[in-house]
Amino acid sequence: MDKIKAVIFDMDGVLLDTESICKKCWIQASEELGLAGGDIIFKRCIGCNNQDILKMVQEFFCDQKEDFDANSFYNRTSELFKIEEVTNGLPKMKGVDDCLKKLKSKGYILAVASSTRRVAVTRQLTAAGIIDYFNTLTCGDSVVHSKPDPEIYLKACKSIGVLPENCVAIEDSANGIKSAYSAGLRCVMVPDQIEPTEDLLKLVWRVIPSLEVLNDYI
Repeated sequence: MDKIKAVIFDMDGVLLDTESICKKCWIQASEELGLAGGDIIFKRCIGCNNQDILKMVQEFFCDQKEDFDANSFYNRTSELFKIEEVTNGLPKMKGVDDCLKKLKSKGYILAVASSTRRVAVTRQLTAAGIIDYFNTLTCGDSVVHSKPDPEIYLKACKSIGVLPENCVAIEDSANGIKSAYSAGLRCVMVPDQIEPTEDLLKLVWRVIPSLEVLNDYI
């Protein structure tokens, strides 16, 4: 087995507990329009970039509402999320601080590969007090193809100068796992909104309940 030199984290649902808040916002936005299934389409969009999300949302809701506009819907979910972020802040996932501190003390290079836009990633990791742990941030607006395409993980590896086979990806979504696996990284899944399927289990190196135990395996 190749020596692990770096650990690359997804952000949403791995470092920050943003996905439970997003889910609530999507449900509210869909209910405001008299639509059903906000929670269903939200799960399908986890790990995707904005362009892919808009396409999936439009296809999902257009049968329920002829004049449905994905951009307006998505903007409303963003408004609701910002209200929550400003009002209550974004909580960190269990074990984040201790996990990052221990990995750094062991000499691992740490990076982020998130489908979220860089401005949001930077703002949210800064507010959480953990941005300084990471050497680089590779974000959704810096790639052409979103997860499950391997592009974002290949770029993240290149940004820290470490070969994919020497990196471990920490993911919670199917798209993220497929992206990391296709790029040649070992993948640790920390389930959040989505439980691992049989197909996903074939792609992951480890499944752990939280970041609290990650250092037991790396």
